[in-house]
Amino acid sequence: MQSLAVRSAVHAAGIFGLYLSGTMLLPAAVDLYYGNEDWKVFAFSAFLTGGFSLAVALATQSSAPSVSPRFGFLLVNLLWGTAALAGSVPFLLSSLEMGLTDAIFESVSGITTTGGTVITGLDSAPPGILFWRSLIQWMGGIGVIALGLFILPYLNIGGVTYFKIESSDIEDRPFERLTTFTVALLTIYSLLTLTCAVSYAAAGMTGFDAINHAMSTVSTAGFSTHDASFGRYGDNYAVLWTAIVFMTIAALPSSILILFAIRGRTEAIRDPQIRVFLGYTIVLSLGVTVYLRTIDGVDFWEALTHSTFNFVSVITTTGFASDDYNLWGPFAIACFFVASFLGGCSGSTSGGIKAYRFFILYRLMANGLRRLIYPNVVLPVRYGDRPVDDVMQRSVVLFICAFMMIWLLGSVLLAATGLDLTTATTATVGALANVGPGLGDIVGPAGNYTTFPDAAKWVLSLAMLFGRLEILAVLVIFTPGFWGR
Repeated sequence: MQSLAVRSAVHAAGIFGLYLSGTMLLPAAVDLYYGNEDWKVFAFSAFLTGGFSLAVALATQSSAPSVSPRFGFLLVNLLWGTAALAGSVPFLLSSLEMGLTDAIFESVSGITTTGGTVITGLDSAPPGILFWRSLIQWMGGIGVIALGLFILPYLNIGGVTYFKIESSDIEDRPFERLTTFTVALLTIYSLLTLTCAVSYAAAGMTGFDAINHAMSTVSTAGFSTHDASFGRYGDNYAVLWTAIVFMTIAALPSSILILFAIRGRTEAIRDPQIRVFLGYTIVLSLGVTVYLRTIDGVDFWEALTHSTFNFVSVITTTGFASDDYNLWGPFAIACFFVASFLGGCSGSTSGGIKAYRFFILYRLMANGLRRLIYPNVVLPVRYGDRPVDDVMQRSVVLFICAFMMIWLLGSVLLAATGLDLTTATTATVGALANVGPGLGDIVGPAGNYTTFPDAAKWVLSLAMLFGRLEILAVLVIFTPGFWGR
């Protein structure tokens, strides 16, 4: 790696940190509006972060390096690391008196749209802090979409891009309409957030709760303004179904939404991964609904509402909870464990393994089994009406293998800190898949990460970043060849 590339990447991170410092003035204004003294914390955090970022940017000015995959990997990691560090400053200085480990964990959880928290007493927390948690999730959500659509596909490490749905003649020139696409993306993302907030307010939420939960819902992130999460609204089915609708929309490919909503391209919604995502969501939700109705005698509408809400929340990696599904029985618990791995669609804010990878993996397995019978047959892997090239096939297999290996390693490391097996394994997958909650009494839907040892929180913070950057983008910078010439 050339020193010029490193210098330029650090310069870009400094500029990025300067922009982030400006966003800290928004929660400062919220605290001022509610008469909370923590507005000074955000004002000082903005000054501190902005000053340091400006100094770094000025000290690292240089000519732009040649664009290369290695520069792309380095820049992506630095930008997300910068966001995590900058986001932690208000937590560290706030009246909540959080230590460095907790501040970093909360910030990483927010910016990666994971939603696991170490804060208790949310119902009485300063409004500025609650808004900051929601805001970094919202910004992280748009960053996740940009990462999945514009960066990862062109670094050959995954992601399904849909530019060629718009025009097949720009397949090799994907950024030709980048400005138009970006404006459309931001417009839809903002309109979804606004519509979600209005819908929540109409369903019975206060204005402040509606805004915060809308930002958290559309980013499929999961931070709430209440310790009970959506359990506070467990009897308000209008709120729950509003959340179900918007979590589902947020887990669909953003580029598909743009083509459908703005271009009127109805054929875009026939994308195979959408059918896979909706398919396993419906099967799991209905399966547990029938289980609750049959075994526990729960009213069907109640069972359907809570089952659908919690499965959509887990599968889209949002992480809200309307009830403690640890109490629903072993079948339901097993289903939620499986759901933690699934995820939404590529190009959305959701995490997990994602539906398109399961679709391609199924095709690979089906072709492999058929070749056992017909060794000489030529069986291309197709994604809808398009062939899947060898690079994408390798990327899918490599990602799933890396996901499983890191999950196992993280589980062992967490167990080494003294956590029980259920907590260790489900907390690791909750972080790596950016779901948030796990299973068990500690990190289940009714718990949080407050009592975790500091070492476990650092492991999970790394796991959240690994999962958010699709694992391979982080692993590659630890290879010796990355830093060579």
